[in-house]
Amino acid sequence: MTRTKRAVVIGGGIGGLTAAAALHQSGLRVTVLERAPSLRPIGAAISLSPNALRALDVIGLGDEIRDLAAWQGDGGLRTPGGRWLSRSSAEAAAARFGGPLVLLHRSTLIDRLAGLLPPDAVRTSADAMLADPGDHDRPARVRTPGGELEADLVVAADGIHSAVRRTLFPDHPGPVYSGFTTWRLVIPLPGVEFASHETWGRGRIWGTHPLKDGRVYAYAAAVTPAGGHAADEKAELLHRYGDWHDPIPEVLAAARPEDVLRHDVHQIAEPLPAHHRGRVALLGDAAHAMPPNLGQGGNQAIEDAVVLAHHSQDLAAYTAARQPRTTAVTRQAVKVARLNLMSNRAGIAARNAAISVLSKAGPALFLRSFDGIADWRPPQPPYASQRTQVDES
Repeated sequence: MTRTKRAVVIGGGIGGLTAAAALHQSGLRVTVLERAPSLRPIGAAISLSPNALRALDVIGLGDEIRDLAAWQGDGGLRTPGGRWLSRSSAEAAAARFGGPLVLLHRSTLIDRLAGLLPPDAVRTSADAMLADPGDHDRPARVRTPGGELEADLVVAADGIHSAVRRTLFPDHPGPVYSGFTTWRLVIPLPGVEFASHETWGRGRIWGTHPLKDGRVYAYAAAVTPAGGHAADEKAELLHRYGDWHDPIPEVLAAARPEDVLRHDVHQIAEPLPAHHRGRVALLGDAAHAMPPNLGQGGNQAIEDAVVLAHHSQDLAAYTAARQPRTTAVTRQAVKVARLNLMSNRAGIAARNAAISVLSKAGPALFLRSFDGIADWRPPQPPYASQRTQVDES
């Protein structure tokens, strides 16, 4: 009788659950260990580009997410005074990349991913520690409060401050501060009409986007020393962005202080030696944390997950497939962060002029930034219909 191979996934976020679903569909017995008391994520929305949606097609979830999410792309880039630097459309994005860019709440995606797993696959309030990465001749071992688990494969999806990464690569410097902090909020905003936008100021940005359920997702970022916090983060946002163009003042007026989430941004500036060691594979932020300015952190974790399922018998092939791509995407995200968080007035004027000229001559900068990223395709065929267009009605 052939033994069913076992995978243990440390971390029940988007990347970990996608990997669990893909490995379960590949025939492995999967256990997800999440240290939080529930899978309900703290946070806001996530932007999914066509590369991640194609990866979700592999596990049969792509079409459902396309239907649940709002299309992105109608709108563009503005100055704090409201002048449009660049305009784009959802249809143009879908035509350029073979599918839409979409936006939905993180909890919606988490719920759908968890629904693909057997009821007993996920254990919450489950702290986990890698005891032994294993090798060709012995299984990996994961220590939990309930005892040790042996696994043919361990997936480390335990985030930017990954304890597993430190165990596998103790000499790696780990994440570093990216130089800026972010704020996020999701709120209802009835009666306010606006075009989706990202606005670039001096060392500051703001974005406002509608969700399909009628709520609004807003985010901000500003260059600031690490570790800063305000007694009232809403007041901090009012101070920094209250005189910017509509609908930013309306969003801030509707928000409550408890609606605002603030997090410093860290990144893995020095690539890891590999994305695996022994029988352990690192995934998502644990392997390649990047600034959020391309919106690719979660997308790359989803890509990682389906590629890992494809190469679950050969983790060296997983590293070979993922490390060059994620390193390149991380570097691109750093470049975009430097561009949109620029502080030099002369540089900002030149940047804005160049964006206006380039956007009149061809696709908007918003679309250009996804070239070579959003057109990625997974190595295995999808189980879903691979629809790339959705009915917006």
